[in-house]
Amino acid sequence: MTATTPARSPAHTARLHSLDVFRGIAIAAMVLVNNPGDWDHVYPPLLHSEWNGCTPTDLVFPFFLFIVGAAMAFSFARYEGRRADAGTYLTILRRTAILFGLGLLLNGFPFYNLATLRILGVLQRIALAYLLASLVVLNCSRHRQWLVTAGLLVGYWLVIRFVPVPGGIAGDLSPAGNLGAYLDRLLLGTSHLYLKGRFDPEGLLGTLPATATVFIGYLSGHWLRGQPRRTRTSLILAGAGGVLILAGWGWGQFFPINKSLWTSSYVLLTSGWALGLVAACFELVEVRGGRRWGWPFEVLGLNAIFLFVGSGLVGRVLKYTHIGDLTAGRWLYEHLFAPWTTPVNASLAYALATVALWWLVLWVLYRRQWFLKV
Repeated sequence: MTATTPARSPAHTARLHSLDVFRGIAIAAMVLVNNPGDWDHVYPPLLHSEWNGCTPTDLVFPFFLFIVGAAMAFSFARYEGRRADAGTYLTILRRTAILFGLGLLLNGFPFYNLATLRILGVLQRIALAYLLASLVVLNCSRHRQWLVTAGLLVGYWLVIRFVPVPGGIAGDLSPAGNLGAYLDRLLLGTSHLYLKGRFDPEGLLGTLPATATVFIGYLSGHWLRGQPRRTRTSLILAGAGGVLILAGWGWGQFFPINKSLWTSSYVLLTSGWALGLVAACFELVEVRGGRRWGWPFEVLGLNAIFLFVGSGLVGRVLKYTHIGDLTAGRWLYEHLFAPWTTPVNASLAYALATVALWWLVLWVLYRRQWFLKV
């Protein structure tokens, strides 16, 4: 990861401010839901669904993957009509390795027990999905990219519903009984899975439909690149989002909407909501010139990886550092927030304060024109 100091504004003419705002909203939501003051007192929309279903919190991760794809539509534009050289592939591999490595850094911090280190995670899934999507984008026509996207969604549905699991049954969608969980235990071992269990929500098989989320973001970004900054563009984006939401809901009647399995219905549903939010950001920022409204989120979006890793590391420091009998995080919650309001509101206030403090850090970086990129 390198620090760059651009000679001109980071939001130059080749860039859509609205996509940075979208990314900033997603990273702000991530920090908010990951840092309650008390996990026993959290408003339900700020929690993941227990298994099937989709809460607002379940939208955050796919929004990240969607924006990874949308950003690729701009960064890969130079390769349209010509083949990428070896240096391009080395850059892709380097970015993949850095993202994957940062994920391992977070998973192991601060103890790094290699015998039980969780191998997969959020950044690792982003890394693998980015790698797979990049290889397809650079070597397939637009028509084939659509076919690959559809193939991943339909193929994943067929495989996970109809391929029998050794020692189990085909179509088992329970946490331990699904095909993805079996493959993760077989290839990685239970000691390297989430909470040392029999299932990992960022497992290997689920990375395939997650890559389809990146493709939908890429294809949306590619289309958006050539569109005028008018309300008609916003309406088309919103309309496409509505179609995907309905398609995801419909497919969900047969293939449940499930974040942990990253089901195909979940891909369509969450991509639809992503398009809806992009449409709103595009309309407010690009069409109506509301840059001032989006600027606070743009500050976050331009340093999203720094915020993701930094907030994760600080959160772990607060968890493993003690003040008396309490962890540092719990001490701050008990002394600064809990005395003033109800537990659930105090927990939310702690999370909001965390977002605000990190915004100040990133504002300083923004003022200095320091943007950390992988």
